Amino acid sequence: MIKSKMKAYAFVVAAAFVAVAVFAEDKKDDSKEDERPKTFRRLIPADVLRDFPGMCFASTRCATIEPGHTWELAPFCGRSTCVRAEDGATLLELVEDCGPLPKNNPKCKLSEKTNKTAPFPECCPIFECEEGVKLEYPEIPVVNPQGASSAESTTAKTKAKAKA
Repeated sequence: MIKSKMKAYAFVVAAAFVAVAVFAEDKKDDSKEDERPKTFRRLIPADVLRDFPGMCFASTRCATIEPGHTWELAPFCGRSTCVRAEDGATLLELVEDCGPLPKNNPKCKLSEKTNKTAPFPECCPIFECEEGVKLEYPEIPVVNPQGASSAESTTAKTKAKAKA
């Protein structure tokens, strides 16, 4: 029983590390110099209520969600999908949002076209920059899923010590 839980936990941690490295770029409207941030995707362990095993708990909606279903993260700009891990027992949450805000640039302003109440991804901020200026985004650290100790997060190390 304990070994199977440890294997499930290890799988979830490995899946989360892999997912941190995954993000997709949203299609841009090339007709203007308006720029939308990239869509950021990551897998995290899903919240699961003990009375509703096999379902993800969506805290932003205070509802349980079946695997394969998606929900909006309002009041935040994003959406999540409840997914079943390859082991069939573990639930993960695929979170999609606008990612980090770009670095401050006085030549770029938040556009009035930004609609914070629109569904994702239309709610992501739109920036208008002076001609020839590109937005710069902060680097997002990518965790190596191969278990290199230097890439292991503090949280993972703390949890591993607590279980030992």
